Amino acid sequence: MANSMVLLALLLAAVTVCSSAPADIDEELAETYLNHFYHFKPNSRTNMADTLKVMQEFLGLQVTGKLDMETVEVMKKPRCGVPDVAQYNLFPQRYKWPKNDVTFRINNYTPDMPEQEVDRAIVAALKVWSDVTPLVFTRLYEGEADIMIKFGYRSHGDLSPFDGPDGILAHAYAPPTAGIGGDAHFDEDEFWTSSSKGYNLFIVAAHEFGHALGLEHSEDPGALMFPTYAYVDKFCLPKDDIDGIQALYGPNPNGNAMDCKPPEGAPKRCNSETTFDGVTEFRTELILFSGRYLWRINNQNTRNLEAELISTYWPFLPDTVDAAYEDYERDVILVFRGNQYWAINGFDMMPGYPKKLTHLGFPSDVNLIDAALHIKNERKTFFFVRGRYWSYDESTRKMDLGFPRNVRSDWPGIPRRPSAAFTHTKYVYFIDGRRQIKFDYERKRTLAVNWSNVWLGC
Repeated sequence: MANSMVLLALLLAAVTVCSSAPADIDEELAETYLNHFYHFKPNSRTNMADTLKVMQEFLGLQVTGKLDMETVEVMKKPRCGVPDVAQYNLFPQRYKWPKNDVTFRINNYTPDMPEQEVDRAIVAALKVWSDVTPLVFTRLYEGEADIMIKFGYRSHGDLSPFDGPDGILAHAYAPPTAGIGGDAHFDEDEFWTSSSKGYNLFIVAAHEFGHALGLEHSEDPGALMFPTYAYVDKFCLPKDDIDGIQALYGPNPNGNAMDCKPPEGAPKRCNSETTFDGVTEFRTELILFSGRYLWRINNQNTRNLEAELISTYWPFLPDTVDAAYEDYERDVILVFRGNQYWAINGFDMMPGYPKKLTHLGFPSDVNLIDAALHIKNERKTFFFVRGRYWSYDESTRKMDLGFPRNVRSDWPGIPRRPSAAFTHTKYVYFIDGRRQIKFDYERKRTLAVNWSNVWLGC
């Protein structure tokens, strides 16, 4: 009996150690991350929860002050090594080059790519900024340039060593401080490419050159200057970045800004024929899907809105979607097409996706979702399918009993097959072709009917 008790105690101790190990690792990761990017000092008066809130707010996460799974996952994402918030930078005031003619020099090359490919990526990354400003970049092959570019491992000659594969990809220094100011360094432990494999040098370099010209990180998840890495197949400098760099240097007097107009066939903002396949909230924005395109709407003026290809933000999604909704608790967007669905966190696909609809509990004969409606305070999602609807419990991750039910029996005034459904403020909206139905969910009654493109300022 005594031996059994000793064995039981040892087993319990082993379980305790194993279960606490991941938490200890996460806390160590958090301290390192917050110290590097938000200047959190473990022994200072600043509470970790307060610093976590600053980080969560900046990166568009749910602000809890807790080291939750979502926050830990973001901390593990590959990113730029420059701190995020201005007051935590060494030089918080705005810096810029006092001239428009800026020189650059490539000190060395990565063995991952042919030298000509590296040259093309660097020149293209600088052109991103010269296209929208009066800046002119001139290459030097010897001597000291304004922007010195080099690849290096871990400790590489400055006071900011790299951390090995993944993690910090690169960093750059604001101009025009003496010596290192304006320089850009790339971690040689990464696998650099000119494609979607490894880390795309052009995209990372364009971001770092933004810092080398005086830009800080942006809170806009779609901006080039957002801290975390995201591959984009067809790059076009977002408006947030254009506004930032032109605030420092002004616009290009020749008007040579890169052509970011929608491709041929893109739906027009106030075209009466425009319809929506899916609508979802995305953190502080509203995303409207229409064919191969989408609109991103925030609190800014909608008059200059233009449709963008879905692949610009989520190249892993199919060309068109059937439905979409945001699970606020998990900070995840679910996107549906045919008998599959994708889970997206920010601009990244969650591991293990896409999955079949049967994974949610649908019978195998359901191969298309007409619309998906998430009710935040109930943690319920309603799926509308060919005149019937299912109720899914987001807490238990199971379908509710007693479903499917008839749409018209429980949703008076709503079409049998809405093309999209979403909540905004305290109301529910259903899209039916070119018209929109405003619905009171609590009282289960229709409030108003309008054109669906009213969301585009039409």
